[in-house]
Amino acid sequence: MTSSEGKRIAVFSMTPLFPDFAMGGGQVQLKKVVLHLGELGHRLTILSTRHEESTVPFSWHENVHIKPILRFKQPYPEPYFTPLYHIANAMRAVGDAIAEADFHYSHDGGLIFPYVYRDKPTIFSMRSIIYPETLQSALLFQGDEWILPSEHTRASYAAVVSQFSPDVETRMHAIHNGFDWQKFRYTEPDAIFDVIPKTIAERPILLFPHRPDLNKGIYEVIKVARRLVYDYGWTDLRVLVPRGVDAEAEPGNRAYYKQLRQEIGATGLTDSFYFHDWINEDLIAEYYSIADVTMCIGNCVETFGNTPFESLGCGTPPILSRVSTYRDLFSDEHVDRVDYGDIDGAAEHAHNILSEKRRTSPGTLHYLKSEFSLETMVTRYADVILNAEKKPPLSYRIPKLRANTMYRKAPWCYLSERFGIYHDFRASYNEDGLLVSTLRANPDGFAGKCVDSATLHDWLDKGYVVPLVNA
Repeated sequence: MTSSEGKRIAVFSMTPLFPDFAMGGGQVQLKKVVLHLGELGHRLTILSTRHEESTVPFSWHENVHIKPILRFKQPYPEPYFTPLYHIANAMRAVGDAIAEADFHYSHDGGLIFPYVYRDKPTIFSMRSIIYPETLQSALLFQGDEWILPSEHTRASYAAVVSQFSPDVETRMHAIHNGFDWQKFRYTEPDAIFDVIPKTIAERPILLFPHRPDLNKGIYEVIKVARRLVYDYGWTDLRVLVPRGVDAEAEPGNRAYYKQLRQEIGATGLTDSFYFHDWINEDLIAEYYSIADVTMCIGNCVETFGNTPFESLGCGTPPILSRVSTYRDLFSDEHVDRVDYGDIDGAAEHAHNILSEKRRTSPGTLHYLKSEFSLETMVTRYADVILNAEKKPPLSYRIPKLRANTMYRKAPWCYLSERFGIYHDFRASYNEDGLLVSTLRANPDGFAGKCVDSATLHDWLDKGYVVPLVNA
């Protein structure tokens, strides 16, 4: 496929898009991919959900045009919690755009109606593994190619969807996010001081650069800050917390911040936390650069997680919980990692980083640039999208579990050395001795008949094991 052919690509985005602002990492990656395709000479029309701050069409490039016309419910999630006619109008608009295009690219899931895209080569990129509409998109998948941002996400969807459609794995591609390392590098703070007072930047800083979701780990960070202030003596510590874009407009977010401030006050840390406006893309490198440690210790089931990469690129070491992709996207030589909920361990790592005034090592910077390059990412996306062909519909079935069915540890679980088996979706540990010993002794799988049926059913029901029914 050559760039001179100038293909037409219809893009679906359930998440609102903005001229110069991104609501999350998934939208940042979308912009990188579509700008690359636009530069190659392809023409893209992106249909996105309307937001009160994004109601009129705009362009990111002369070949990349965004129409924020879909009336899905805001704020996310539960976008389909909207009147019937909004759904009908959205599907008609998306269907019309696809009919006029050569390819259809659906970013971040959410398009749950296969008949809308059945006539054109369709590529899905699933950026989430927790939101219901994305899960529905996966289990109803009839696309021709499927891009996942990590091996953890690919393995998780494959373990579930391939039970019903064994051929689906042949359409899956794991493509890691890539980064512009000229942007995400240490940047001398300047304009950031219009948002963060310069006096704060002179203190030791923990960064919590996440949206207002409890599973991002803010309450764990409060506990770590308490340890640092009262047990390690970092009395001048400051924790920076951005207010989400809908912090004041959305009742749920107002309640979130109210409760958060109350909890901080109850621990005597009111002066240690500084809440500020959301940081847009042109200030993000300075934002990371003023910090000493970036905290990523929640239980969110990330499908990739841009934050630790961006932070490392700007020189600031992150601390990660061993949750979902944070378990295996890095090797231990590049990051500090703790089991989820290990507050003492996280505080100790933070204390050591602060005491050593540690910054990202040259070796880690080299690793980032070689393994997570923006050029590689957008080139691989373009190859998958532009070479997609319309394939026969996937065949689905109801799998049968038999006496000789094999089982293995679910991809969303891991065996902790200290706490038993951790389950990403349950955000908790199970210390069941039989479960742990069975999984440790049989990393490649075990026969279901080796365990009594009631126990096996319990493990399966709770998601600790998955059947190997397509072998």
